[in-house]
Amino acid sequence: MSTNPSSTDRSNAGRIGGHILVDCLRAHGVDLAFGVPGESYLAVLDGLVDAPEIRTIVCRQEGGAAMMAEAYGKLTGKPGICMVTRGPGATNASAGVHVAFQDSTPMILLVGQVGRDMFDREAFQELDYRRMYGQLAKWVAQIDDPARIPEYVSRAFHTAVSGRPGPVVLALPEDMLVERASVADFDPYKRTEPHPGAADIARFREILAAAKRPLVIVGGGGWDAETSAALARFAEANHLPVGASFRCQDYLDNRHPNYVGHVGIGIDPKLGARVRDSDLLIVVGARLGEMTTSGYTLLDIPRPRQGLVHVHAGADELGRVYQGDLLINASQRSFLQAVAEMEPVDSSAWASETPLARREYEALLTPLATPGPVQMAEIVKWLDATLPEDAIVTNGAGNYATWVHRYFQYKQYRTGLAPTCGSMGYGVPAGIAAKLVHPERTVVSVSGDGCYMMHGQELATAVQYGANVIFLVVNNGMYGTIRMHQEREYPNRISATELHNPDFAALAQAYGAHGEVVTRTEDFAAAFERAQAAGRPAVIELRVDPEALTVARSLSQIREAALAAGR
Repeated sequence: MSTNPSSTDRSNAGRIGGHILVDCLRAHGVDLAFGVPGESYLAVLDGLVDAPEIRTIVCRQEGGAAMMAEAYGKLTGKPGICMVTRGPGATNASAGVHVAFQDSTPMILLVGQVGRDMFDREAFQELDYRRMYGQLAKWVAQIDDPARIPEYVSRAFHTAVSGRPGPVVLALPEDMLVERASVADFDPYKRTEPHPGAADIARFREILAAAKRPLVIVGGGGWDAETSAALARFAEANHLPVGASFRCQDYLDNRHPNYVGHVGIGIDPKLGARVRDSDLLIVVGARLGEMTTSGYTLLDIPRPRQGLVHVHAGADELGRVYQGDLLINASQRSFLQAVAEMEPVDSSAWASETPLARREYEALLTPLATPGPVQMAEIVKWLDATLPEDAIVTNGAGNYATWVHRYFQYKQYRTGLAPTCGSMGYGVPAGIAAKLVHPERTVVSVSGDGCYMMHGQELATAVQYGANVIFLVVNNGMYGTIRMHQEREYPNRISATELHNPDFAALAQAYGAHGEVVTRTEDFAAAFERAQAAGRPAVIELRVDPEALTVARSLSQIREAALAAGR
């Protein structure tokens, strides 16, 4: 416990709030924190001097820091810690908090705040964080009394990991952080989770036994490797096909015979038909949001024509959009452990369909040629065949990611980090966090040119801390996803989607990283191997033909189809 006094405090009672806060973080097992320093929480930074077990990563922009903390939460299941200053610092961090909320990731954002004597005057950088973050977090609070710091911090940790995981925001008035208080000892937070009852499992088995065309869809936050293993046992024992919801493809080894594909953006029409024609959807952890339901078209609202068993740790999610035959408020872990031990049902009605669905998925792994000398499908297939099984691949949002999601087979739980909320700029900070958490593993971060530039400055953070990520920048000189939609809706009327980019390899070298440019597919393997051998972070710029806009259709084909349709 820190006992260093604060030079700004004249009292002799207890310790200052900033030091109490750091001691709370230590007691709750925090080992890594991300942030951008600010004068509003200097007392916390001072407390960290005496807490060497908390490695503090200084980032270059609060959005990147928040996304690193979110990625930490995804990787570990523990709340990722982010520290930012008031006003602009908090607003910059909001993008990462939004990722944590929609991706159901435990996270705690600590925000410096103006002094309490200045509230409601629009003081320098003053914001009301309860109002600002009200729809972006599970709980938002302000600590006005240093004696209550342990109470608030304990509640923050418990809230972040309970039920449907998510972010918590705590505002820290600057003067509160230098006031003294005496606080009692306390225990680390304890994780709680809802469990299915025996009646739930019995009813589920009855429903499954009566099905003819069942399909499992998995997703959401709150998973771990043990839960994924239970999913595999359950699927194998009952010969069930398993699809992964949007950007949750690493929840079941993609080489597993029961894995049948990605129920996300641009779903394979055959898999989409299987979702529509199923007589029982077993949805475990996924929220059944817009991306997983193809814009809420795969299931009717409010009562799907398919039978529906929906398992979710957040009670508020059950029945929110879709009614079901059986709604189970339980964690994925507890439900899948229970059904993995359940006596298997007679699966003869559908057992032959699972291998067929598997073959349909495997057919999608054959690379499709696209315009230009750089073939993204071939590059991703090379990565799939070459990277270690525990390699972590991160990406943000953009059309470039569709090549990764289609052609890369995720082989272990949490080998993929991507924002289900579709936030650009995520791939770079997520890659850095992954390498800091798992320095022994290969980490590859994939970004489009627009996506990379949103948090590319965090390359300086990677260099500073020796996070030797290999960053791939897919450069086609445009905001590709928006250009795709633009050509579909307003063909030949291009506005605000063109990008003039720097030389990404030269820019990387200026940061102290390794940098290369690849203009032909056949040059990629050697460039990647040099990046691996560089002993520092590396950036490989892939210069892609702008015509190679999607996995299956070129820019010109999209435009011509729109013109033919009279748009």
